Amino acid sequence: MELRDIEIILTLADELHFGRTAERLHISSARVSQAIRAQERRIGAPLFERTSRSVRLTPIGQRLADGLRRGHEAITSAIAEATAAARGVSGALTLGVMGALGHELRAHIGHFRKLHPECDVPLQEIHFSDPYGPLRSGEVDMLVLWLPVVEPDVTVGPVVLTEGRVLAVWTGHELSEQADVCMEDLAGRTVLDLGPEVPRDWGEAMLPVRTPSGRAVPRGPGARTFHEVLTQIAARTAISPLNAHVLRYYRHPGVEFLPVRDAPATEWALVWRTADETAQHRAFAEAARAFGVRGAG
Repeated sequence: MELRDIEIILTLADELHFGRTAERLHISSARVSQAIRAQERRIGAPLFERTSRSVRLTPIGQRLADGLRRGHEAITSAIAEATAAARGVSGALTLGVMGALGHELRAHIGHFRKLHPECDVPLQEIHFSDPYGPLRSGEVDMLVLWLPVVEPDVTVGPVVLTEGRVLAVWTGHELSEQADVCMEDLAGRTVLDLGPEVPRDWGEAMLPVRTPSGRAVPRGPGARTFHEVLTQIAARTAISPLNAHVLRYYRHPGVEFLPVRDAPATEWALVWRTADETAQHRAFAEAARAFGVRGAG
């Protein structure tokens, strides 16, 4: 079995969606289907159950995926270790992170340091209100940002973390008695304004201007740091969708967090200036890709 076919099987086992698998691997959906059919013929049994609405692993498919994953991790780790030994990466790579997200990356950083003990990875806090400023000024070498990132001077590396979302409301808000909320619950309710330095597509991926059905989501007061967000919500001036890792790290008087059951998953990726790329950038990205995506929180 070719390594690419192994990657297709493992990615489809994670995504359970042919289109998302193709997008993640930068190939066509037809290529994904072709690879799965070829392996099913080779093995002599279905690996996935497909319907018009869902894709599921069969018991044989699950057994194969579990075995392939162990082998794939060993292969990618061996390649990363050999590459690291050849390059001899050293120095420091300053990583810009938002708030407590740096703690969620401790395993990725630890994996990198094992491969490159001569290269340090100091963390520096950045704010969502100016996500690219520290990168373009040279204060940090690499960022961890939620997707999508569409900037002409920036390279988007591997996704390292993924998580769900919550809606932060003030205590006593009309939604606060619900067990969870949906994206349509934002309609007509004021959310915070992230500020003029925030790229439109990037900001609206977190705070949409319209619900899925097209209803308007009005903007309210501005916030430039996460603590300003919590202060504004506690003051009952606005509500705000947030990433679910806040449940682990943050509590604030007068603020409650409600799971958003239909929010798209947040994907956090490594980002760096294309013109500034060094062996350190490439080595960290390769180590992160080999280590794999982890759930935050």
